[in-house]
Formats: sequence, structure tokens, C-alpha cells
Amino acid sequence: MNTLIVGAGALGGVITGRLLDAGVEVALATRDRTSSDRLLTSGIRISGVEGDVMVDVNRVAPLSDYRGQSFDLVLLATKAQSAIELAPQLIPLLAPGGTLLPIQNGGIPRLLADEVGEEYVLGGLSNLGATMITHGVYEQRNAGHILIGELRGGNSGRTIAVDQWLAQGISVRTTCNFRGSMWSKLLLNCSVTTIGAIVGCTMREYVQLPLGREVFEKIYSEVLNVVLALGEQPETMLVEPIPPCRTGSGDTSQAYEGWFQKIVDNYGDTKPSMLQDFERGRSTEIDFINGYVVGLGKQNGINVEFNEVIVAIVKAIAGGDTRPSADHLSAIIARAS
Repeated sequence: MNTLIVGAGALGGVITGRLLDAGVEVALATRDRTSSDRLLTSGIRISGVEGDVMVDVNRVAPLSDYRGQSFDLVLLATKAQSAIELAPQLIPLLAPGGTLLPIQNGGIPRLLADEVGEEYVLGGLSNLGATMITHGVYEQRNAGHILIGELRGGNSGRTIAVDQWLAQGISVRTTCNFRGSMWSKLLLNCSVTTIGAIVGCTMREYVQLPLGREVFEKIYSEVLNVVLALGEQPETMLVEPIPPCRTGSGDTSQAYEGWFQKIVDNYGDTKPSMLQDFERGRSTEIDFINGYVVGLGKQNGINVEFNEVIVAIVKAIAGGDTRPSADHLSAIIARAS
């Protein structure tokens, strides 16, 4: 399966390195020639979970250099905004029956399918935790996996083929309910990650602050309202996506505390990727996370005021008008009330 990986950031670098180390031939597309030249010289080094790797990268070039070539699989591992911008350029690179596999957060697979056609797009999500230390040097933070599946649901031959191909070097799982899995991750992205980013700490730290837990519950509840109103069935990941207080069965206070604590135990100590974006002066993916929920909520007449406020705060931080602070918690409650 002739494969092109687009993006040499944390995920693209780790996936490329793991596949090459397993003897799987892939090509890598970078943002510019400076980046590709560096990787040709340095190769890829990965440390951390799943073991250390050092491999040469022989097929690496700017994306424009691949024009006229043909790939069975294009794995899109850029930031969300770049994925939207690049997708139309990637379709001509697909061989007949070829597959575009985006692995960004938020609603990117659905948005890309609407833009270029669902027949080209296989849904993808990444649960790999990775950091790019410098060009060509990466750290894998967890034993995560790539989740893939058809946006329309069910199984397919291309899902099986892509799974078998990529599983030679990385952990891959498949699902017959990709949209449900996408929403389950988005529920946590919108609450755990975004709130931690605007406060400037991990979830375990912010839920100890006054209003921290209340803001989490408000954001999570609004997103869940949108999910259920759309008729989606969120999938169980590490926790049940629908908390006990929404099931209407018996005394749920103790069950809810257990549910909440499980989220903290599984996600509470991870530094939010959006906070890292703030620190490095990079654009955030807020429009494709909480902003995506706000858009769908408004289209369907659902109240998403808390998510609207949090989107505005993220954009203010990204624009340099404010900084991450616990003060934003009280601002969210006040402005959304």
C-alpha cells in the first residue's frame, strides 16, 4: 500500500518512525524544504513508551514535490486548520480507490468528507500521546492507538486493509460506530483539554479550584446535549460518555462521583495540548473543538452559551489579549448566566 504521511509534527513523526522501524515503506511530506532537508540528514529518533527508535528517512520532501505521484493511502497528520486547507490538494494524489485518513481532533473527518466527498475519506482519531522535542526528535507519551472507521458506520474492506497495513508498526483499532467514537473524544477535548488550557494547568489541578468542577460539568453537559440531539450514540472509551446522572436510574450520586473520578484518573494529569499551543505561539484548534459544537448547537437551536464563552476566551488568549488564568472560570459562569 503506497503511503504518504502528511505532516512531520509529533504524530506524523512518531507514526512515520514506527512504521519505518517495522520495515513498512512510507513517504513523508513536510511543510517546506528546510524541514525535509533536516530530516534527510537527521533521520527520526523516538524515545519513551513503546521503546526507542532511530531510523533514516529516505522518502521525505515538501508536499509540492509529490505532485503527479499516486498513493493508496494518504495519512493526514497536520493541525486541523492545515488539514482543511490541504485536503483539496491531496485528493489528486490518491490512486483509484485510494483513501484519505485524517487523524485530527474535533469534527475534521466529517468536515473533510463534506468538502471532498465521503468516498475518499476514512474516519480517523489519534489516542497517541506524542511530543516533538525538535526537528526529527520525538517522545511517545503513551501506549495509544489510531482508531479508524467509516463515517457512515459499519465495516468495510478499506477499513480492514488500512488496519492491517498500519498495524505492522503502530497500534490500530477499528470501530463500526466512528461518529460515536469521534463525539466521545470531543466531549473530553471540549471539557478536559480546553478548560485546562485557559486555566493553565491539568484537569486534576483545575477541579480543585473554586468553580473548576462546575465549569467542567457545564461544558460537558452542553456538548452532550448537542450529541444526543443529533441522534448520535457516543461510544464508551475509557469512561462511559453519558454520566450516571443522565441515565435516570436510581440513586446516582455515588455512581456519578465514581464516573467523574475515573475521568480525572485517566486524563487529569496530561498537560493540555492547547496550552502547549499557547506557550509556543501556535494557532489552536478551538474552531474544530468547542467551536464545532457551538456551530452545530446554533444550527439545531440548542443552548451552547458556556461553550461560546470558552471559545471567546481561547481566542483572546491566542490573540495576546489575556493569559491563561483561574480567573477565567468565574468569567465563564458570569458571562454565560
